[in-house]
Amino acid sequence: MRVLYQVDAFTRTPFTGNPAGVVLGADGMSEAEMLAVARELNNSETAFVLPADAADHDVRVRFFTPTTEVPTCGHATVGAHFARAVEYGLPSCSLRQKTGRGLIQDVEIHRDGGRVRIGMRQGAAEFGPELNGAQVDRLLRALGAGLGDLAENGPVQVVSTGHSKVLVELRDRAVLDALRPDPFALTSLSHEVGSNGFFVFTRSTTRSGPLTWSRMFAPAIGITEDPVTGNGHGPLGAYLVRHGLVPATDGRLVFTGRQGMAMGRPGDVRVHVEVRPGGTLAVSITGDAVTAFRAEMAPHAATGTGH
Repeated sequence: MRVLYQVDAFTRTPFTGNPAGVVLGADGMSEAEMLAVARELNNSETAFVLPADAADHDVRVRFFTPTTEVPTCGHATVGAHFARAVEYGLPSCSLRQKTGRGLIQDVEIHRDGGRVRIGMRQGAAEFGPELNGAQVDRLLRALGAGLGDLAENGPVQVVSTGHSKVLVELRDRAVLDALRPDPFALTSLSHEVGSNGFFVFTRSTTRSGPLTWSRMFAPAIGITEDPVTGNGHGPLGAYLVRHGLVPATDGRLVFTGRQGMAMGRPGDVRVHVEVRPGGTLAVSITGDAVTAFRAEMAPHAATGTGH
């Protein structure tokens, strides 16, 4: 019997944070069946947990949006291993997951009484092209913003720690909260710049609370807006360090990013960036999670058969 979880990631309050579907025991499911389940749940991503198929990892996980498979996903990784920890009573431990695209990632389960937190090491930060002036102008218009809303700091740039995002810093939260994106224009720009997600953020002006506030749009892969994005906060941390926007004291930057306020689903991501020899930036994220519901999948849903 396959078990289905809906997990709210990056929060301890049900029905906030980022919802992820998780199917435990997904071996035997076809890609078409996985996509059908992801479309039915209609979360930004659904994780399908499979047995390891080699000695270099402990578990495989495939990630699907409602329209396509993606190489990795931060909040659905948190959801998948939270569900595994709850379902199987797993203790605090470290493990390695292999994604559907073959990426090996380190994951940690942290238990503290009844609290279960999940950490994941993302890929080494890779810095892609900076958008040119015409592309930046088109992007801002597609977001519902103008050139005067752009922060005068780092470039608008493609950055990846496994699943690339276009990083855009705006001048304040009022501008961020007022964005009304054009999904068709963003999709067109995604194809042009080679990145499906637009991670738009601003930095806090106070010393207390989160360092950053953000929103993320990826209509090219069926995500009009994502509540809380693990694979956006990893690149964000690397971007802040690379461009000297936030100091990495003794080679480390640790901060909390908040996302989801505009959708009524706030959540927090703890981001860790370490500057390695040679300037390589190692990035990891950590988040809480909570079960929204658990169900056993009906046989026809699990096998794709039925009437």
